[in-house]
Amino acid sequence: MIDVATTWQQVCEALAGGDYEQAFGVLDAAMREAHRPERARLTLLLGSLHALYGDAATTDLGAALREARTIDPSLREDPLYQALMAELDARTRGPDAAPPSATVREAADPLARFHALCALVLMDEGQAALDIHLPASDLPVHLRWRLRSWEAEANEGLGQTADAANLYGEAAHLAQGLNRAVMLQEQAALQLQLGQPEAAKHTLDQARLLYPTRPGTHDAEDAGLNLATWHYLRAQALLNLSQPDAAHDMIREAARLETQHGDPSYGVALVRGQVLTHLGRQQDALNAFEDALKLATDADRPYANHELGVALLDLDRPVDAREKLEAVLADPEYPYQPEVLADIAECDYRLGRLQEAQLEAEQALAQGAVIPASLVLGSVALDYFQLDEALEHYDRVLREAAPESRDWVTAHQMAADVMAQQGFPDPAAAYAHAQQALAHTPDSDDWHVTLQEHLRKAEALLSQQGGTGGRMLN
Repeated sequence: MIDVATTWQQVCEALAGGDYEQAFGVLDAAMREAHRPERARLTLLLGSLHALYGDAATTDLGAALREARTIDPSLREDPLYQALMAELDARTRGPDAAPPSATVREAADPLARFHALCALVLMDEGQAALDIHLPASDLPVHLRWRLRSWEAEANEGLGQTADAANLYGEAAHLAQGLNRAVMLQEQAALQLQLGQPEAAKHTLDQARLLYPTRPGTHDAEDAGLNLATWHYLRAQALLNLSQPDAAHDMIREAARLETQHGDPSYGVALVRGQVLTHLGRQQDALNAFEDALKLATDADRPYANHELGVALLDLDRPVDAREKLEAVLADPEYPYQPEVLADIAECDYRLGRLQEAQLEAEQALAQGAVIPASLVLGSVALDYFQLDEALEHYDRVLREAAPESRDWVTAHQMAADVMAQQGFPDPAAAYAHAQQALAHTPDSDDWHVTLQEHLRKAEALLSQQGGTGGRMLN
């Protein structure tokens, strides 16, 4: 006679070691020998196993649930059956699915509570999912890291990004092998969102060590696609750490792995465009952003159009840029509306529409897009020969921009130039601006000669005043 509890324990032991083939084999053998009541319960447990494969196994999960209730119609009242039905419904209908009942959420069976939690997360009911009392120690080993992963997803949906990142870290600690690598990569992705590229890079270092050097045929595709994601995240971390050349190597490898093991993705194309922008390869960046737009979902399209608009601006095509940016501005859900407005102001400035540019930039500044709006306002003030006002705008950029960033360098260049136009009223400040800008301006840039001239004149004035005491300023 087959004992369901003993069989499930054997299945869980196989799953804890990552041996899914053995787990299915144990269940299959037991179901062939079991009497109807035991076979029905084992079929229900088979559904739990299928559910671990996510959307790819909805057909198998549905078949298992149909077979279980056909063998034993009374299972319809079982909390595990109801939880699995709720998860299947959620995978099929998303937020429109019927949530699991309070009875299921409070069931004595922790496996039922686990699948109820999964269903609620899939329905975007993150807080309800987190309200389910489910200590990880109540679950079999193979579900403990998955529990933390689902809890992380729930927190992420609620905007609690730091908590989600920590939970992915816990999930990684509980997982093994490639699953651990994937959880670490999820953590790294959130660390990037939190503006922690160095932490993300460290997390990705840990994940890379977990990839098999020679994955088996069965695992090669999953490992290849996950490794593509690793390179994609690594490219973002390196780009945020001002290492665009290394980031370019990473994103190229991500694209190669995607092509080898799956299909090109929007994310990789978008990051490739961002990397190429930082490398000054504007036309190549434009092509990459156009690829990203073709691959974008409706939710992604505003991001791709925004990047396209900025790339077109970099290529001095303000009319085309404005068309893309207006499409983004028409989407009220896009979170970077102030920045889009500042970019539209830049378009209008380049088209000679100074009043429109000033108004749009002032609105963008009021809405929080301090750096791009201030750069436009500085340009407008210069065109009106309002030098003191222009200098105020560039000083604001320098207070807000990351040191050595593109905007920071631009603001130093412009501040030095404004002071030169003013006749160097403060040669020490002019010298400092020119020196900082020159340190990050390539010799081939037209600004290089101009900055050297500003530096020479400011230094001469300081020497006349005895302001340097024979020492160079830092």
